[in-house]
Amino acid sequence: MNYKMMGRFISQILFIEALFMIPAVGIGLYCGETAAVKGFALTLGLMSAIIAVLIMLCRGAPSAFYAKEGMVCVGVSWIVLSLLGCLPFYFSGEIPSYIDAFFEIVSGFTTTGSSILTDVEALSNSILYWRSFSHWLGGMGVLVFLLAITPSGAKGTGFTMHLLRAESPGPNVGKLVPKMRKTAAILYIIYIVMTIVNIIFLLAGGMSLFESVCTAFGTAGTGGFGIKNDSMASYSPYIQNVTTVFMALFGINFSCYYLLLLRQFKSVFKDEELRLYLGLIFGSTALIVLNLRGYYPTLEETIRHAAFTVSTIITTTGFATTDFDLWPAFSKAIVMMLMLIGACAGSTGGGFKCARLLLVLKSLKRNIRQVISPRKVQVVRNNGAIVDEKILDNANAYLAAYVIIIFVSFLLVSLDEFSIGTNFTAVLACFNNIGPGLEAVGPTCNFSGYSVLSKLVLCFDMLAGRLEIFPILALLSRSTWTSK
Repeated sequence: MNYKMMGRFISQILFIEALFMIPAVGIGLYCGETAAVKGFALTLGLMSAIIAVLIMLCRGAPSAFYAKEGMVCVGVSWIVLSLLGCLPFYFSGEIPSYIDAFFEIVSGFTTTGSSILTDVEALSNSILYWRSFSHWLGGMGVLVFLLAITPSGAKGTGFTMHLLRAESPGPNVGKLVPKMRKTAAILYIIYIVMTIVNIIFLLAGGMSLFESVCTAFGTAGTGGFGIKNDSMASYSPYIQNVTTVFMALFGINFSCYYLLLLRQFKSVFKDEELRLYLGLIFGSTALIVLNLRGYYPTLEETIRHAAFTVSTIITTTGFATTDFDLWPAFSKAIVMMLMLIGACAGSTGGGFKCARLLLVLKSLKRNIRQVISPRKVQVVRNNGAIVDEKILDNANAYLAAYVIIIFVSFLLVSLDEFSIGTNFTAVLACFNNIGPGLEAVGPTCNFSGYSVLSKLVLCFDMLAGRLEIFPILALLSRSTWTSK
């Protein structure tokens, strides 16, 4: 295990995190938020000391860096980011409990949006900004950002691919261009441009600059931290519709946008995952609208709330314009189904991913055909290309781990004696990085009632869900830490 190289990367990641705290400090100084500025100052001082120690200890790190180190580096980095990133909440006194502050920032970085706060509007502007920005930073991934701005080693092939594979969502991670640094840079350029366009559309709807920026951060990262207690309910239909569209856009695989820039329109339109994703959005919205007939005063309002809810759940964003926990059972069943499926691979959305669902269904279909015709060679194709058996094995292993973690977490969280619906959807909401669940953790409620144990279990779920399970499970494996 190359501990020195890992330590060097963690020091660089902490430097980036500290750098991104500076705008929040500026907002605090401008607004005269003394307690918040003090909280950020103490955090930056502590982070500077840790960075200095890591730099001294990790000088002369060997260049060898393999898949195991990539997995561990990603898992440890996200935990360290969260352990230190929550300190402004805690030091400022705006979230008095460290565990609650940790839960909040883990929810932010993993773009989950689950919250322990009962009064969001009581937070200072600088804390609200940092809370929302954590979504944006975690959406594309802090290590992807690091790869985009720093020189890559070994002609762009060494540790960079291991890091990108470990942090990027999806069953298979490839390059948009031959060099990994350029791939990471392209992803972030698309991400930044789309975020700016989102801000412009929100400003056009009468939102203030601060609200537009915070809302766009939550939308781009598909996180869902709102800056109002009612999330998006009090905003105009225009703002809600704009957010609906942009949530759906950020749930699409970013490689599709790159192909559009290259004018490869046919490749995008033929993409099976994209067609499944859009089909689920339009189909689920239509079914919910039919089921909600007469629930809202007008058809326009029914379509708006249905489309917003479908978009926010399938992209695992977590904003809300209405309390969908009060909807009929059929509509809530669709919402729960979308919680499980999630967005596209290679997007900022969470969940099982449409790409994996396609692979599992196609693998099941192949196995049935193989039983019927055992002598015939059966292959799985995706977008016309044969899928490597290793990718299929990985998808099946992911499904097994996915189910096991959900049920173990459900059992542990159930020690708190909430209802089955509350506990199960709380686990689904955290593990799939969605935000709200149903019943006591619905869109108008929060997670403050859970015990310390349950909050830590849910933090584990959020991290495991965002990092696609294996980097976090790797930290728990004894073989990971052996020298061989």
